[in-house]
Amino acid sequence: QVQLVESGGGSVQAGGSLRLSCAFSVNGRYCMGWFRQAPGEEREGVAAIDDDGTTRYADSVKGRFTISKDNTKKTLYLQMNNLKAEDTAIYYCAAGPPGMRTTYSGSWWPRAADFGYWGQGTQVTVSS
Repeated sequence: QVQLVESGGGSVQAGGSLRLSCAFSVNGRYCMGWFRQAPGEEREGVAAIDDDGTTRYADSVKGRFTISKDNTKKTLYLQMNNLKAEDTAIYYCAAGPPGMRTTYSGSWWPRAADFGYWGQGTQVTVSS
C-alpha cells in the first residue's frame, strides 16, 4: 500500500519561503513529483525527481523552487523561496513509474496523468 502524506504548507508574505515535506511509503524505484492546483485551474506539474535523481522544473518556479529526496528518511521535499502570490495553490505530492526522463525525452514532464499515487494536498497561500 502506497501512502504519501504532505506537510509544511501555510501562509506567507510574498518574498518569503516555505518547505514542503512528503513522507512516502513507496518501495522500489519511482519518479516523484510536486503538483499544484489553484481554484478553477487544472493541476500542473511544479517539479519532479526521477529515480536516477534527474530533476525537472516548471519555468514559473525555476530558480526559486528546489526538489530533493531523502531515501533514508523516505521524505520528498520542495523548498520554495521568493514566493509570489501566483504560487498560491494546494500542493500535492505524487509517485509514478520511473524513467519519465526517458519516456518524455524532449517533451515536458511530469504529467499528472502518469502519476498513480497522490497525497491529500497541503495549502500554500502567498499574500502580496
